[in-house]
Amino acid sequence: MFKNHPKGLIGAALSNMGERFGFYIMMAILLLFLEFKFDFAGSQGSLIYSIFYAAIYLLALVGGIIADKTKKYKTTILVGLVLMTLGYVSLAIPTPTPVANKTLMLTLTCLGLFAIAFGNGLFKGNLQAVVGQLYDNPKYAEKRETGFQIFYMFINIGAMFAPLMAVGLRNWWVQSNGFAFNSDLPKLCNQYLNGSITPEASERFTELAASVGGNTADLTSFANQYLNIFVEGYHYSFGIAIFAMIISLIIFLINKTTLPDPAAKLAKSSESTAAEVKMDAAEVRQRLYALFAVFAVVIFFWFSFHQNGQTLTLFANEYTKTIKLDLGFTTLEGAELFQTFNPFFVVFLTPVVIGLFGWIKARGINLSTPRKIAIGMGIAAIAFVVMALGSYGLPDYQTRDAMGGLGEAARVTPWLLIGTYLILTVAELFISPLGIAFVSKVAPPHLQGIMQGCWLGATALGNQLLFIGVILYKNIPIWATWGVFVTACLISMFTMLAMIKWLERVTD
Repeated sequence: MFKNHPKGLIGAALSNMGERFGFYIMMAILLLFLEFKFDFAGSQGSLIYSIFYAAIYLLALVGGIIADKTKKYKTTILVGLVLMTLGYVSLAIPTPTPVANKTLMLTLTCLGLFAIAFGNGLFKGNLQAVVGQLYDNPKYAEKRETGFQIFYMFINIGAMFAPLMAVGLRNWWVQSNGFAFNSDLPKLCNQYLNGSITPEASERFTELAASVGGNTADLTSFANQYLNIFVEGYHYSFGIAIFAMIISLIIFLINKTTLPDPAAKLAKSSESTAAEVKMDAAEVRQRLYALFAVFAVVIFFWFSFHQNGQTLTLFANEYTKTIKLDLGFTTLEGAELFQTFNPFFVVFLTPVVIGLFGWIKARGINLSTPRKIAIGMGIAAIAFVVMALGSYGLPDYQTRDAMGGLGEAARVTPWLLIGTYLILTVAELFISPLGIAFVSKVAPPHLQGIMQGCWLGATALGNQLLFIGVILYKNIPIWATWGVFVTACLISMFTMLAMIKWLERVTD
């Protein structure tokens, strides 16, 4: 697989595994952690989640500017790894739930999230820029797209195990304290304690408390105890990311010398680069116009795709039958497990997609990178069509909430979400690694870091809109929510197709 690829590719990919590991732990548990920890009934948790994920990508632009100005790409990447590790440390320290001083604890939580986001901003875009520079060598130029696909596959290996380990630790902690896991109980505990529980939900709360081993003679004590233990398990799950980040840090330090030094390269060719930029100012403008046009379009895609950590996670927790895997010492079950499927499919479908592109090319079909990205957006629309059809007829969120949740018999098959993640992953493989490759190819040499930051900045804007999905999810029929994402993906696809000839000229 690595034949005819530069030596530094595998080192860069393995260095990124820790970041992806932490990213997928956050994607799996962050929204539920915020809602259960701070008793958010509306979209407050979703808004914090959206701001956090927007900041991860938006701060990549800041990281790109810092690296481009200082020319210290590797140092910037290293500082980012350390800062992310410290952020996970702050979240891993358990604090009591229910929260006595919500303002203080929410502030500390947000500071930890900011440390992770800023560290990610220093790390992610700059590492991608360094990988792109591996392929500036004419010897490897034809392998650029495949190289980024391989890079994307390997960084998701860590992500594949992250939700499993987070759920396993959380459930083990609940079970070791004498209780069984139940996905509806944390919300019911909060409702019982704050007095907002309905009579119907109260009856279900009593039944579930008895089923998990709780003391129904003192429901207030049970609610406090179960909620605290459940959320404490989430804190320990954040701690797993610390070890993944340390491993990535060690790998990066070991492989640092195999990665290109952009500062040395730019210093060596500063005169010719300046002359090139001055001579080809019109071409530089055209490249920037093309890049920003693509950035604007993909905002709608990321707004839809990254619902896997928001509305799709809520749907998994509240409307989907539970997946259970008994490991003996603990049972893996919970909505967070669904986050395993996306990185799993990335790892195992990447060779298939690479083979498909190679098969198409061998038959003389010129499928440009912009055209592949447009196709990916159409595939994403199909995924949400599947969700809309599969969830048609389900009670809306407010009705379900008043009932105290749905029993297993009333929930949909987990294959609905698994199939959706499969289709979304195919779309992702057409867009994310190819988009990164597109940016590294089209961006002017002296703006590589900033343009990779802008690509991530477009993702940030899409992520900032994520909370809108939760507002829709909680206020309109479930199937109609997925219809909004179908529309967003189709807008992206048709806009991309309208620009395709111009983008292909710029790319060539």
